[in-house]
Amino acid sequence: MVRGVRLGDWRRPGWFGHAAWASFLLLALAWLWGTLSSGLDIEETCGRRHHEPYDDAYYQAHRDDYFRLFPLSQKCNADYDLVAPWVNPAVAVLFLLLLASLAGLGWTSTRRTAWKKGKRQSS
Repeated sequence: MVRGVRLGDWRRPGWFGHAAWASFLLLALAWLWGTLSSGLDIEETCGRRHHEPYDDAYYQAHRDDYFRLFPLSQKCNADYDLVAPWVNPAVAVLFLLLLASLAGLGWTSTRRTAWKKGKRQSS
């Protein structure tokens, strides 16, 4: 894709299609990384893998925060989050890249279609 930028391939719908798929796949991977960061048992993950005390009262008080699509959060207690600090910014940036790629795909596709119609009419 980087080589395609230098060669001017970004003017074609295929380049934006590849960019959209790449950003979608990376977005899905980053989101899954954040969602599955607590493992199957959050209490065990906090204690054994991260050596942090699990606060059940804090979890119960903020239970609704854990089931959002964004921003991702899986806190052991008020001070420690199991979701890596890079996950939420990565999800946001990749989502914006996906939107930009889809917009570019639409723009280049309609532009190319209009160009082909104009070419046919002038022939």
